Amino acid sequence: MLLTSRIVFAPAERGQGAPQDKSQSHDQGGDDQDQATSGQEDGGADSQDKPQDKDKPQRKSRKGLFILAGVVLLLLVGGALYAFSVRNLESTDDAYTEGNAVTMAPKISGYIVELDIDDNSYVKAGDILLKIDPRDYINARDQAQANLDLATAQLRNAQLNYDIARVQIPARLVQAQAQKVQAEAQRQQAEREYKRQHSVDTRATTQENIDTANEQQQAAASQVAYNQAQVDVAKLIPQNLKAAKAQVDQLTAQVAQAQAQLDQAQLNLSYTEVHAPQSGKVTRRNVQLGTYLQAGQSMFELVTNDEWVVANFKETQLDRMRVCQRVTISVDAHPDIKLTGHIDTIQDGSGSRFSSFPAENATGNFVKIVQRVPVKIVLDKNDNLPIPIGLSVEPTIQLGSEQNCSQAERKQ
Repeated sequence: MLLTSRIVFAPAERGQGAPQDKSQSHDQGGDDQDQATSGQEDGGADSQDKPQDKDKPQRKSRKGLFILAGVVLLLLVGGALYAFSVRNLESTDDAYTEGNAVTMAPKISGYIVELDIDDNSYVKAGDILLKIDPRDYINARDQAQANLDLATAQLRNAQLNYDIARVQIPARLVQAQAQKVQAEAQRQQAEREYKRQHSVDTRATTQENIDTANEQQQAAASQVAYNQAQVDVAKLIPQNLKAAKAQVDQLTAQVAQAQAQLDQAQLNLSYTEVHAPQSGKVTRRNVQLGTYLQAGQSMFELVTNDEWVVANFKETQLDRMRVCQRVTISVDAHPDIKLTGHIDTIQDGSGSRFSSFPAENATGNFVKIVQRVPVKIVLDKNDNLPIPIGLSVEPTIQLGSEQNCSQAERKQ
């Protein structure tokens, strides 16, 4: 529009001033018109290119926004799916494998004369692990056997004496009573002779006869008293039988004592062979062939096949945790292996409560600390992979899965 106005009003201005050639003005006007036309074309082209250049950044920014929105949406969906998938799972990395480690120690002293084990060797229940020199214990057994034989012979002799006493003691009473009757008759005869010698005229007898009658009378009286004492002694039949029976009982006890000593000697002899109480692996062996052992000295430890996991869960994780819930366990030593098991028990107390120095929260400043409670997890049978005790594991408990447990396990 500005170019057009300039073309229109240019001749008028020229008309007011000096006259110019029309052809010239016409040519100039044509040139100006051509320039205006070309300028309009150039302006139109520029005006068409400028919106296109403006649309390119807008399109790029919209594309970035779409990508960002898509990524955020994927993260939200993924987070929601992950939260949904782990809503019934509880896990911890504060967990370790545990098992029975039996400390093996001898019950007797002696030198090791045979060693049938090595470090980390596997043994079965009842296998002979080592032997202790048995010669001293064989001698002790033989001596105990001899003492038993002696006590048994003495007991048999006492039993025979008791059987004899049961007959002989009553017979002694009868014999003593018969002797008393005989002595009494002799006393009466001596008494009559004594009276006759003292009743006749002294001229009809002699002093010797009188003295003899006196002596016979006194002797007969003494014999009667002696026989009476014998009768009194023979009357103690129950007491005498009890004494004989007590001797039998005493020797019977000595036989039992000798038998106990023999049994102990045989038991000590059997202790010279150390057997495996359970199946497992030998660990921490500190004895060699020829080592002198003291009774009760630690020789090695036997790790049995019974294994479980002790997981120390936070107290905030125990709300939905129940006995018999299924557990999946990953082992740090074997990342590709997944073990399975179930909750066996939950300890009635936190780990710090049963420590050597439990916390005393009634003194000083109090800082609340989340406590951990040991949970025992029993492993399913896994014969293909022996797991050493003390390894770090990470159990994951499936909450709400206790319905797979038997009723007997639920009551535990």
